[in-house]
Amino acid sequence: MTTEDVAQFGSRRMRGLDRAFEILDFLRATKRPARPNEIAAGIDAPKSTAYELVNLLIKAGVLEYADRDGRVFLGRKLYFLGLAYQQQFDLTRECRAYLARIAEETRETAQFCMLDGDKYTVVMMKEGIRPFRISSDVGEPVPLPWTASGRLLLSHLSDGEILDFIPPADFILPNGSRLEPARFLDEVRRARAERFFSFDSLADTFTHCFAAPVHQGDACVATLCIVAPKQDAARNYDRYRAALVGTANEFSAQLGDTPLHFTGDVAGRLDAATASA
Repeated sequence: MTTEDVAQFGSRRMRGLDRAFEILDFLRATKRPARPNEIAAGIDAPKSTAYELVNLLIKAGVLEYADRDGRVFLGRKLYFLGLAYQQQFDLTRECRAYLARIAEETRETAQFCMLDGDKYTVVMMKEGIRPFRISSDVGEPVPLPWTASGRLLLSHLSDGEILDFIPPADFILPNGSRLEPARFLDEVRRARAERFFSFDSLADTFTHCFAAPVHQGDACVATLCIVAPKQDAARNYDRYRAALVGTANEFSAQLGDTPLHFTGDVAGRLDAATASA
């Protein structure tokens, strides 16, 4: 076998590995069993490739048959891998404590947010004690330009890297208008300088979002957020900002160089890749 043959073989294996993770991500996102042909359509892969990889993943216990119609879903091997993952340093308890403190001090909803691929996701949330409730789908991917956290989670990247990272369609806001990338980049630079960002939510007309970075070195690996009704946010702006930024700085100091590893229900919503910005 020539050097070129070895390189081509390695490249094919890497593409196959990428496709295998695409299958796992597809099943995680759809949250339901699927046939191999449905998976192939969902990840835009040849049917033959999907069938081959599904069979390999079934043999490895990573996927399992869910019914007699050939549908498959995530397998028990992933559960055992998750148990091993839980032996890593766990920040779940500490993170919940920080969210509880923010919610208690401000009476508002507190969130812990991270990157999930090229999207933003709420990893954990603590509702405030006021009667007003903020609705949020924990674990659901959201385009970064729609969020206050998105300005911080990408703040360690250059302008070109940010534009390469965000799909162009994600600049289309929920109301159908388009956020100009130049404006987004300006807001990222401001968030980087201030280590804070807030704005009236682009996803609804009632709330204001505050975000502060959890840092490791120069990179924002996560954010702590407050989501509050607009009037309350305006009336308590300085107090909410101080509470959020102070807690985020304390969290960053405690985290140090430790990777963000979570356990339990939180780990079930995150891939290992989610833990790196």
